[in-house]
Amino acid sequence: MPIFRIHHITKYEYDRPVKESTNEIKIFPYQCNDQEVLQHQLDITGEPEIFQYQDYWGNKIGLFNVLAPHKSLIIESQLIIRTTLPEAFTINFISGFDELKEEIKDNLQLLELASADTIKSQNSIDEIITILDPSDKSVAETVKSCSEFIFTYFKYIKGITTIETTVDEILEHRSGVCQDFAHVMLQILRTLNIPSRYVSGYICPNKNGMRGEGATHAWVEAYIPGYGWAGVDPTNNVWVTNTHVKLAVGNHFNDCTPAKGTFKGPARQKLSVYVSVGYEDGHVFEEKTNVQMLTVADNEKELLIDENFMGQQQQQ
Repeated sequence: MPIFRIHHITKYEYDRPVKESTNEIKIFPYQCNDQEVLQHQLDITGEPEIFQYQDYWGNKIGLFNVLAPHKSLIIESQLIIRTTLPEAFTINFISGFDELKEEIKDNLQLLELASADTIKSQNSIDEIITILDPSDKSVAETVKSCSEFIFTYFKYIKGITTIETTVDEILEHRSGVCQDFAHVMLQILRTLNIPSRYVSGYICPNKNGMRGEGATHAWVEAYIPGYGWAGVDPTNNVWVTNTHVKLAVGNHFNDCTPAKGTFKGPARQKLSVYVSVGYEDGHVFEEKTNVQMLTVADNEKELLIDENFMGQQQQQ
């Protein structure tokens, strides 16, 4: 049961003072049996009071305001966490789609998560499903095959997609990062009426070659009849075990955004994100990402700016 020390800093910088910043954060570890929080410290510019509540998906949410004029907003999370999911565990590879249909029929949230989005390239999704041939597979086998397909036929390339890249665009160029692969996998699984949800968090592989270390990571959880939620990471083509730390779950990325908010002021802003993962053997992996921002035209009147739209860290 490994212990990880995770340091996550989100820093907004403005070229002139802004005010009345209202923010929402989802950087609290998800409460579940697979992980145990040993220590968590949050430090935010101005030391505002943080109002906390649990949302529809079970995520812990923090809300805070920074009303006074400021030229930077820093959200710093220092987390010590133990993951408790064993490296070797047994997923139900026997139960099929009839069992799935029976298990979810009266659960409104599972039915919601089994409903695919309407996209222009649904025929491409249908073609992938034909290749996967789920007719003679169990639900878990189908999920596994889907992960293998994305890992094999989609290229992992940073910097060619953004948080606004659509599934249609990802299907067209067959490349992207973890966030993109998770969204494609959700569309495939939901087309098959398999409840599935987007997961954000961190990956902590400690030099074992897995992709996505040093930034917030994304993967998928699929509902397996006779088992429950099983995490699967198509970026690395693995079932999620004790190297993944979960922050939030939801229908899509927007339900799991680590930080978003609004402020008043005609300012241009920069966003940088620093993440480090410390391991029990003393090794530390760290990475800083400068996020490309849209700019705001200079003028005399106050503007209301959406920080999530203006620039949010893409999950790698």
